[in-house]
Amino acid sequence: MDHHFVTAMEKALGWDGPRELGAAFARGTIEDLDLLDRLLNPTKLLDLVMRRSVTTPQFRIFQDGAELHPGRYIHPSVTRRGQAIPMADMNRVGALMREGCTMVLDEVDFFDPAMEATCRALQWWARELVQVNAYLTTQDASGFKLHWDDHDVVIVQLAGRKSWEVRDTSRAAPMYRDSATNSEPSDEIVWQGVMEPGDVMHIPRGFWHQATRDDQGDGYSLHATFGIVKRVGVNWLAWLADQARTHELFRYDLDRWNSPGQWDGQQRLLADAVAEMATKLTPQDFFHARERERLAARHVPATGLFGKPAAVVCVADFEPVIEQHHDTVDVLAAGKKLTFSGKAYPALALLLSGHPVDIADAAEKTGLDVEQVAEILLKEELCTELTPALSSAYTGLVTTATS
Repeated sequence: MDHHFVTAMEKALGWDGPRELGAAFARGTIEDLDLLDRLLNPTKLLDLVMRRSVTTPQFRIFQDGAELHPGRYIHPSVTRRGQAIPMADMNRVGALMREGCTMVLDEVDFFDPAMEATCRALQWWARELVQVNAYLTTQDASGFKLHWDDHDVVIVQLAGRKSWEVRDTSRAAPMYRDSATNSEPSDEIVWQGVMEPGDVMHIPRGFWHQATRDDQGDGYSLHATFGIVKRVGVNWLAWLADQARTHELFRYDLDRWNSPGQWDGQQRLLADAVAEMATKLTPQDFFHARERERLAARHVPATGLFGKPAAVVCVADFEPVIEQHHDTVDVLAAGKKLTFSGKAYPALALLLSGHPVDIADAAEKTGLDVEQVAEILLKEELCTELTPALSSAYTGLVTTATS
């Protein structure tokens, strides 16, 4: 999937693919400011908050370095039948913004189609799961205090200005669930400065950082943080443990009443079996299994009740694998393996490209029954109908697929 933001991000950071993700701190600038507005702006963010039921921890507001009680800005909207639905009190939100605060909306991709398409493109690029959080800071408010994240982040300054300080790690490869705490910040400052519209910054996992507007005066800042959680050795070991369930040896009880000799024998059997599994089932096997078994992403189901779709787009979390054989084609994605006739390959390559596909246009260009192939992919939930909202998400960010 060729996504304009992914291309612009790579160019700004001087990257050639996802290999540099997590390797080192990096900064750069996206020159196309129209692309930033296409992703998100303050008005659109506030509109998202206003029109949806939001509550903590997904929606939070901070002031003077502390998180405010949600009762100060979330008010139940009571229906005429007495049902209470938590909604942002936009008058209170507005008052807090005029005073100066930081508003955080996690998982903006859950609410906004453009951010959904952008995160999916990043997932296909990085082959890791991605979510995006938005941070709107007004006046001279500060953001979070000095902290570190347990995942790599790409930060994009969408509007306004904000001062940042980034420090080196104080513990090698820290994790959310770890064997030791990581509470003492590093003294080594990696970068300190102001992020302006178009600036992009990559902060690897474990790097300490903080941001503020307390030196900027009146105004505001909006930035998006794309969180990318890479797999570590522990994840591979956990996957191996799950695969061990298929072996009878690992399903037997560990008999605590064994004699020392019996214990030694059982331990050797288990250790040898673990070593054999670790040799046969590589981290690459783990990556492939994870990507192919990931279930379909959230989408509008293909019901057929409202007529045949004119256009579709692939919504798999990871790029589907298309394997060509002598006279057949296999598609592996969303926990499924689908087999097609070999002549269907051109249609499959189009429909699973991650780009919107006009079915009639694709049929004319390929000379194939693209509609029939699309129906199967819709039924198996690898693709979804291109609704107006989803279509707008790709406009200006992703081009239409071509034969």
